[in-house]
Amino acid sequence: MAEHLIEPRIPVLTDVIIAAAPSLPPLANRDEISAARDALVAELQTKLASRAFALTEQLLRSALSGMEATLLEQITAKLRRELPELIDTTLREHLSDEDPR
Repeated sequence: MAEHLIEPRIPVLTDVIIAAAPSLPPLANRDEISAARDALVAELQTKLASRAFALTEQLLRSALSGMEATLLEQITAKLRRELPELIDTTLREHLSDEDPR
């Protein structure tokens, strides 16, 4: 006989917030509980978004700095390799046109 495995329920953010929220007085009505929960969710959403944006910005700046350094190195190396030949070719072409022979 095969045993049926029950998958654990994945908590939803609002479930976790409600479970962690301080107990409300027993006389509070549903509107007050709902308003308190909504305020807590909004506050946490703002904090999460702010921290996520800060982390994203930090990671992007780091990645761009690395890319910038790599591009600078590649461009400089290419100029060192190709610029002397370009100058030599241009000078020879120009001077050969002026040669009166």
